[in-house]
Amino acid sequence: MTQLSDLEFLKLSKGQKFGYRLGRFFTGIPKAIGNFFLKIGNGLKKAGSAIGREFADIVNTFIHGDWKTKLSFFIMGFGCLARGQILRGLLFLLFEIVFISYMILSGGYWLSMLPSLGKVGPSEEYNEVLDAYTTTYHDNSFQILLYGVLTIFFIIAFIYTWRVNVKQNKMAEKILASGKKLKSGKDDLRSVVDDQFHKTLLALPVTGIFIFTVLPILFMILVAFTNYDGTHNGYTNSLFTWVGLDNFNTMLSWSGGSGGTQSYAATFGEVLIWTLIWAFFATFTNYFLGMFVAMAINKKGIKFKKGWRTILVLTIAIPQFISLLYVSKMFAKNGIINGFLLDMGWITQAIDFFGDASRPWLARVTVILINIWIGIPYLMLITTGILMNIPADLYESAKIDGASGWQQYRKITLPYMLFVTGPYLLTSFTGNMNNFNVIYLLTAGAPTNAAASSASGSVGYTDLLITWLFKITMGAESKYYLASVIGILVFVVVALISLIVYNLLPSIKNEEDFR
Repeated sequence: MTQLSDLEFLKLSKGQKFGYRLGRFFTGIPKAIGNFFLKIGNGLKKAGSAIGREFADIVNTFIHGDWKTKLSFFIMGFGCLARGQILRGLLFLLFEIVFISYMILSGGYWLSMLPSLGKVGPSEEYNEVLDAYTTTYHDNSFQILLYGVLTIFFIIAFIYTWRVNVKQNKMAEKILASGKKLKSGKDDLRSVVDDQFHKTLLALPVTGIFIFTVLPILFMILVAFTNYDGTHNGYTNSLFTWVGLDNFNTMLSWSGGSGGTQSYAATFGEVLIWTLIWAFFATFTNYFLGMFVAMAINKKGIKFKKGWRTILVLTIAIPQFISLLYVSKMFAKNGIINGFLLDMGWITQAIDFFGDASRPWLARVTVILINIWIGIPYLMLITTGILMNIPADLYESAKIDGASGWQQYRKITLPYMLFVTGPYLLTSFTGNMNNFNVIYLLTAGAPTNAAASSASGSVGYTDLLITWLFKITMGAESKYYLASVIGILVFVVVALISLIVYNLLPSIKNEEDFR
């Protein structure tokens, strides 16, 4: 799309300006994606150069280092101990002893079993004591995968620590050559609680993030390349194995199943489109309606402002789990809503809000409307604080210039709100894409999509990708491998949307405008 100059843009009508901005947004998406992959390529190139420099430095350190440094290449901490840095030397040496012991006792076994994920599964063996056949369990694929990954991380940590050990010896040689003294053990301890205290504080949180965030994500990614499911749980029934890209081929294949059922790719496409539609309406309906409610309450002349805010806040205090289950019962065929409509004579038979497969739009519209009721109080609280911080002088100047209420909103309130809450809108959109509670507790994905593959976990018309993923892991089949594939695809979609929109946000592009 041809870029217009500032003067040409000003000559356009309001509709043309909107269309031009919209067109620029969509035409800029391929460029943003290209820049993203270009940055990845440049990052890999820089990483390769950095590894080359590190390797060259290691070789030079060994060639030009003294005998203490050279021996430290094989016995970690020896150089530090020989130069009087006892604490450092003992820590390096202890880490090497622990690493070698672990690799000999168990680490080597986990690594050797990682390519096969187990060789001997459960078997029936005769028990002479019980005079019966009993199941004997052998290899555990789940443990092999988990501990194999942990062992790889342990090896990476050892290589990094070994590199630090080499650098310490090189630095020690330079310090001694300049006539200065090396740091003692007391100096190191003092540094841990003084100038390096930030590293000490971050050590525990970083470890927690690695164990409870990074490791599960990596494990989930690896499961996508196995046949881990209910019939191959890796221990009690049979081992699971590596299957390469077969699961991705299954999920992205357009060939339909038996009985005229949809392919996984078609089902994934339908659920993805509905997920994006849901995320859009769930985000922006709450955002604008919550903003209007906050503006109405803040308006001069409105009485009992604290009371109105308190009523809305009380809806947040009630656990969402209870509220959603209660509302789902209200909209049931025998619920209060249908009862009221029948009593008033407005309908002749009960409406199946969540179960009518012939009108799937009804369930979708209903969950969006219910989500508005749930989300408005949060947005009211957020926008109330922001509205109070907009300078009153801007509105007074606009009134003097003859601006209407709509013009004040469009030229002052909305730009300010979008600038401040832009990052929140992005996180809210991605959060709604993974909003499990609202959909599952209200409809559980109903009404069921009969055309979708039965192997897809009985996916429904209101299922999001996250609820579909949950269904696939339930039941006797429990296809964890397909759930992992969906998880990876969800991550790719959310990451691309987040990166593109983030770089287009006014808060990022025009950071200086509101300072």
